[in-house]
Formats: sequence, structure tokens, C-alpha cells
Amino acid sequence: MLSSLVATRKTVLGLLAAGLLGATALTSSLVISPPLEVRAESQAAVDPSRGFADLVDRVMPSVITVEVKYAEVADTQGEAAPRQPGLDEFFNQFPQFRGQLPPGMEQRRPRGNALGSGFVISADGYAVTNNHVVQGADEVTVRIQGGDELKAEVIGTDPKTDLALIKIKSAKPFQFVNFAQKEARVGDLVMAVGNPFGLGGSVTTGIVSARGRDIGSGPYDDFLQIDASINRGNSGGPAFNLAGEVIGVNTAIFSPSGGSVGIGFAIPASITQDVVASLKDSGKVTRGWLGVQIQPVTSEIAEGLGLAEAKGAIVSDVTEDSPAVAAGFKAGDTILKANGENISDARDLSRKVARFAPGKSINMDIIRDGKPMTIEVKIGTMPGAVAMASKGSADEPAKLSSLGLRLGPAEDGAGVRVTEVSPGSIAERQGLKVGDVILEVAGEEVNAPADVSQVMKDSGKSRVLMLVRSGEGQRYLALPLAKG
Repeated sequence: MLSSLVATRKTVLGLLAAGLLGATALTSSLVISPPLEVRAESQAAVDPSRGFADLVDRVMPSVITVEVKYAEVADTQGEAAPRQPGLDEFFNQFPQFRGQLPPGMEQRRPRGNALGSGFVISADGYAVTNNHVVQGADEVTVRIQGGDELKAEVIGTDPKTDLALIKIKSAKPFQFVNFAQKEARVGDLVMAVGNPFGLGGSVTTGIVSARGRDIGSGPYDDFLQIDASINRGNSGGPAFNLAGEVIGVNTAIFSPSGGSVGIGFAIPASITQDVVASLKDSGKVTRGWLGVQIQPVTSEIAEGLGLAEAKGAIVSDVTEDSPAVAAGFKAGDTILKANGENISDARDLSRKVARFAPGKSINMDIIRDGKPMTIEVKIGTMPGAVAMASKGSADEPAKLSSLGLRLGPAEDGAGVRVTEVSPGSIAERQGLKVGDVILEVAGEEVNAPADVSQVMKDSGKSRVLMLVRSGEGQRYLALPLAKG
């Protein structure tokens, strides 16, 4: 299946998850675990000139193989068909690639098993893996060092960062690893451990090649780029520093061939810790919300504002009944700092606001009409998760393919971003473009792709009215609904 996909559509494999399409490898291969039982506590950093064997001995007992089983479900013809975890989760994360597979590829029926990686973070068996490894699983089994298989339950998942927390069922204490408290730097040595191709317990080394990578998988992309080899089955596995601390969770690769080419992406430890703590506490992630539409500060805008650098985020609109309205934000405000932290660009502001606890009051440094000022705002709760829960599943099919339209989450949770418009489609003829944000459908606010699907299904009309934002302007479009 993968070889056909690689040969036909390189664009699909441009961001082949080390589990998004391949790292949750659908396989029945024997999972081989290292036989040596050792301790995994973090100690002093190893000397790389002497090799990595001591580091491997310390951390390997904490790395696990995650095996997932899926029940059979009915296909469109009413027959029993296994779910397609690898493809389904790939397209959920990267909807712009849907429809680019060879004819019939999406309808093939893989076996109902998937393999990924993970690592233990507490003595009582809490472990981290990727959301796309375990989402929708009917049964989760982990294999630890020595070959023992144990059942696990999913505590919570967060699709927006592709992280999941599971709990291994065992009365015995587990050896575990800690997260690094210092941010990884470009050039730091890194060691990736995981379950590539179902082999189990494989180790590769490299360096941190870049930070802050945005690969288009979600509104909070902030990946570490590493060149340690990551392949199918590595998803959810840890990337370690020389002290045996986890600096990131291996999640995706860039690959024109389907195998590692030295460009892998890991979710940083700082993000992972916040998400895991929230999942452990409540089984879900609650994010902060400001309620503004924002755009980046260009060099021209920076010059007009009298700024030395093109940094910050400009407010292009303020959402009604939002924390931003209550605090007095206005269109045209340029946000430079949030709670004392510099804002590099619009995406940076979205990430920082999302990490503030709802109800927390913070100060934001802004420029308004050329003058600096500070606004205090009480952070609210992002409405997207509530809307999605009330209106349907995120991967629920929508009447959008016939319109030539694919959608993804907006950066600040308000509205839904257009991620793909098919050439010659209804959407293109009506003037929709990639990057447009759909704010309302049939008079109802939408905050997730599933919202758009549900409102369109419930409208009962031949045309549906959409409020769309393009850049700083808003307009209404009337899109015809396809019959059938």
C-alpha cells in the first residue's frame, strides 16, 4: 500500500507521519524487545565520544511498543470493514492531501491493528504516545522491555497537538523518564528510541536541526526538527538529550520516499508536559481564548508603526462577547507582549494565549494609534472544543467534497480555516481561497470543521449562506449544496 502511495503521490508523503500514515504501521510483524533489564533514572550526561550505550541502558526500560486494535465497522455498502487508522488519522491531520491518493487507495481494507511507540513518565504506569496512534482504539496493549505485554487504557487525547496519555495496567512499579526542563537548542545531540517498522527498541542519533517548525498539522505547531532517523512505527516515541531527559515526542517526518531522509519532527517537552498534565487532571485539554482575529506584522507595517522589528500580531477583528471585547481591544491594535513574554508573530500569540489557564488575568502590551499601552484581559475558555463536542465528531464526513472544499481549525479557535480549494470547483467559483476563515454558516458560528458539516446537513436549504473573512475584510457567500 505504501509503495503504491509513494510512487503515485509524493505530495502525500511530503509529511508522512512517523505514524500519521506510516508510524502507526499496520503490520503483524514480530515486535522484538531488548532482553536486558536496566534502570532508567536520569543521570549525568554521557560523553558522546564514548558512544551512547550507557544512555541506552538507562532509558530503554521506559520506552514501550504500543499496539492498537480496532473493531470492524460498516462501510458505505453496509458490509463489515475494518477501520483505517493509518489513513484516517493522516487525513484528519492533513486534510489538504485527501483526494490525492490513487483511485481506490482510500477504500482498501487494512488489518485492524496498528503499531506505534511511547514512553513511561511515572512509576504508576502513565505513558505518553501520539493521539493518532491510539485515537478510536478499541483495545490498547503495550509491550515493555523483556517482552511482557500489558493492557492499557486511554486517559485522554489532544488532536490539536497530536498527543495522548495512556495508563498501563500493572501492580508493579515502572521505570520511567523525565522531561527536560531546559529548551533544546539547535545543534544539541539527540537520541531517538522507538518501534520503527514493528522492530521494537531501535535507537538512532543525530542533532536538533531547527526549532519552531510549522508543518501545517494544527494551529499550535511548534515542532523541533531533528535529523536522527525516524521511520514508520516511531510515532509517539521519545527523543532524548545526553542526560537521558525527554526533549520531544517523535511525531512526523518529511519524506519523498516513505523512509527517513533526515528531517523528522518532534513535539517539544514543554508543550508535552502542559498537555499531559491537563489530560491527567481532567482527560481533556482546556485552552485559553482571547477572541481576536489576527495577522502578522510585515516589515512595511512595522515601519509605519515605528517598530524596530517586524514582530507582534495585529488585531484585524474582535469577536463579540469575547474576553478581548471585555478588555477593550480594537481592530488595529498591535500586540507585542503577553504576560511579559515577547510575541514574535501571529502564530506565536495563538500558542501563548492557548497555554494560559482560562480565568487567568494577564497584561498585554500593545501599540494603538502609534502609542504604547497596556491592557489587562481575563483569558476565557476556547469555544472550539465545546462546539465540536455538541455538534459531532471532528472526522464526521461533510457535504464539502462535492463543493471542492477542505477545512481545518483557525489559529485562535474562532472560525474554520480553508485549507484546500479544488480547481474548477463550486468553492473556487464562489471565490473561496486557501487561508479564508469561515466564521458563520446559515447564521450559526462555527469553530471546528465538524460544525460546518453539521450546520450544512441541518439547514435543509438548496443554498447555505457563509460569512467569510479574507484578510481584514468579511463577506457573505451563498454556496449551493450538492444533492444526495
